[in-house]
Amino acid sequence: MIEKTKILVIDDDEAVRRSHERVLASEHCNVEMVFNGNEALRVMEQHIFDVVLLDLRMPGMQGMAVLKTIKGRWPESEVIIITGYPTVESAKEAVTLGAYDYLAKPVDPDAVINAANGAMLHKRWALRCDQNARGVCIQ
Repeated sequence: MIEKTKILVIDDDEAVRRSHERVLASEHCNVEMVFNGNEALRVMEQHIFDVVLLDLRMPGMQGMAVLKTIKGRWPESEVIIITGYPTVESAKEAVTLGAYDYLAKPVDPDAVINAANGAMLHKRWALRCDQNARGVCIQ
């Protein structure tokens, strides 16, 4: 039996959270939602997520700080930034901090699905590489 992908959606806009939940649940993912970075970190202490969809601008802890914390504490979780305020500078910073992808709102549901699928493939590939004692990726 294949385990469902566990996805955490972090966004202060309830409509955005619900939209991502509907799209990803239709792809047979387990989706949990939180409204800010502090709540996200609390939830991640209790559950490991495969993929995190992260907004950059939220009340309290901003998205880049959340990204940095997630990649520092749970490096196996792939993070996809989805922001309504995209800039080249924030995209560069996100990638430097370890984000898998960076999407601009409004985002097409297919783009969310494709990014989540790509993140899971990347995670599985990285885990295979880590498990190989010689340091060469296994096919």
